[in-house]
Order: sequence, then C-alpha cells, then structure tokens
Amino acid sequence: MPSLLEEIETLKNRVSASHLPKSIQEKADGQIERLTRLSGRDYTLEADTTIRWIDWITALPWENRAPSSLDLTRARQILDRNHYGLDDVKQRILEYLAVMKLRLTPSNNQSGEAGSRFAGQLIAKSDHARAPILLLVGLVGTGKTTLAYSIAQSLNRPIIRIPFGGMGSARDLRGQSRLHPESEPGQIIKGLKQAGVKNPIMLLDELDRVSDEARHDIMGVLVELLDPEQNKAFLDHYLDVPVDLSEVVFIATANNTNNIATAVMDRLEPISMPSYTDDQKIVIAKDYLLPKAREEAGIPAEALVFDDDAWHLIVRPLGYDAGIRTLQRTIQHLSRQAAMSIVSGQGQGQPLHITKDNFKHYMGEW
Repeated sequence: MPSLLEEIETLKNRVSASHLPKSIQEKADGQIERLTRLSGRDYTLEADTTIRWIDWITALPWENRAPSSLDLTRARQILDRNHYGLDDVKQRILEYLAVMKLRLTPSNNQSGEAGSRFAGQLIAKSDHARAPILLLVGLVGTGKTTLAYSIAQSLNRPIIRIPFGGMGSARDLRGQSRLHPESEPGQIIKGLKQAGVKNPIMLLDELDRVSDEARHDIMGVLVELLDPEQNKAFLDHYLDVPVDLSEVVFIATANNTNNIATAVMDRLEPISMPSYTDDQKIVIAKDYLLPKAREEAGIPAEALVFDDDAWHLIVRPLGYDAGIRTLQRTIQHLSRQAAMSIVSGQGQGQPLHITKDNFKHYMGEW
C-alpha cells in the first residue's frame, strides 16, 4: 500500500492533468494541501474521504466532448430500420433533431449558402441553446426507450439510462454530503463519469414511477436538472462543486403524465406513443423480432417457421396488448424451443413449424 506522501504526489499529477475549471482546481489544490498536513500520520478517515473526492473530481469529463454530427437523412434511416410504423412520432423526432441542429450551430442564419456551409456540423453555442426536451409518453412496450436509443445513435453520442422506477430519494439523483459515511455522488454524476463526455444523451426513464414519499423532492431536482439556466451549474451534494450539464441532451419517458409535477412538464415536450394494431404487430414480429430472436438463440432461419394464418393468434394470446413486449417474449420462447430441438436431436433435422393448430402446444396454455 502506498504511503500518504506517495498518494499525494499521484493526486497532484492527476489534478494537473485533468484540465479542471479554475475554481474547482483551486478547491482540489486546497484539499491536497490539507492532505499534506496529515502526511506525518497514518491514513485517517478524513484522508480517505478526501482522496475519494479527488478521484471523482478528476474522473469527470470537464472538457471532453463526443464529436457529434447530425444528418437528417441518416437519422430517418436509423428510425425506419429500428422501428416499424410510428410515422407521426418519427416526424416529431426529426423536427426535434432539426431544431437542435439549427440552434447548436454557430449562426441562426441557416438559409441558402450558410445552410450548406453548416450542413453536417453540430457545434455547441456559448449560450447553451437547445431543442426542447422530449418526453415520450405511452403504455408499456410501445417503444419509448428504444426510440431514445435511436436518437442517441442518430446524434452519434453515448447514452446513459437513469431509471426512475421506484426511486425513493432525491439523494439518488443529487448524491449525499461527504460528511456521511459511505456517501457517494448521485446518478447524474455517475452517468456523466460513465459516458466519459460532457455532452451525452441522458435518458430519464419512467419519470412517473418514483415513490410517492419522495416525489416532491425528486421533482424539485428535475426542475433544476431540466432548466438550461440552472443546469449549467448543477450541484451534486457529494462533489459540492458546480458541474456544467448544459451540453447534455435529456430525453424522458413516462407511462402517463399524471404523476409528473407541472413545473417539470413545463420544461418538456410530450410526444404520445400510439398503441400497435394486430397487423402492425405481425409485421414487427416477422421483420424485427423474429430475426433478432433467431440470432440470439443461435438458430438458422429455416429452423423456425410460421404459417401466415398462425400469426394473428400468436400476437394476441391473452387478449389486447398495446405494446410488443409479450409478443417479443413469445417469439424468444419459441426460438429457444427450436434451439433445444436442434441440440437434442428431437426434431430429426426438421424445422419447428408453428401453425394455428399447434401453436398452443409450443406456447403453453395461456
């Protein structure tokens, strides 16, 4: 184990190489100076706490950015490749990306020659302008989370998912003071560290599902987090220094908006996710879910086949379902059965053939 003096030298080098903002650099230097005064003694709890704090400060991407680019034609291709239908939703997302592109380029005059000159560029302006924050609202399984990942792919930025389902304290977002034992930063700072850049996508997933006891406090943190005038100096209680989140692109999801505070909704632009019809589910099952399930199960395409007249029974085994999650699990289950048939030799080289007469045999009694 290195001595405290050796640890101090390592911390000095790390702080010098981290390109910290001036005020934070001065605070880090002050903390190292305090450590130096403790160097004549063995490690103490105070020394360990200070070292952990400096480890966090120097691990954050203060200046590192993802080189973003945005081509609306490519974005449309990504949306069409990853999602069937949802034409109105896709149009809203493309409009959102277009606004982001215009507001994050150096000039607001994008017509004619200037527009061509700035095409394909995405450069952050100093005034932190951005497109409105999207809130994808819809029932379970309608594609909210996967749409957020497609937007991140379109922007060529890393995406960090922060789950709000069951979140029981605002400390989960904002962290806890270093005065408390075992304290640590909140999920916002952890996500920033994980992304490694200061301009990632942050997916605030299931905003409506926080615990009732903590709802008021969590919504208060969200107001600060989503407000461009406040989030450029976001304060995590563990770090106790302002962190600039103005270049983070926030996307939120919810099953409904009833449990989201009005002040938070004022900072969001809701997009309603429609339910899927049976005909849409059949296309999704054939073109999206089945190829992916075959790949995950390691089986060739010819190992699992379906009669066309069986699909309308498969997509609705329990009655109406707005999303496709049950359908996805069903196809994955059938793909695993086909894999077992191949490995065990029970199928004698024949495909697992699903028909309207035998589908319940393979799916089980619902």
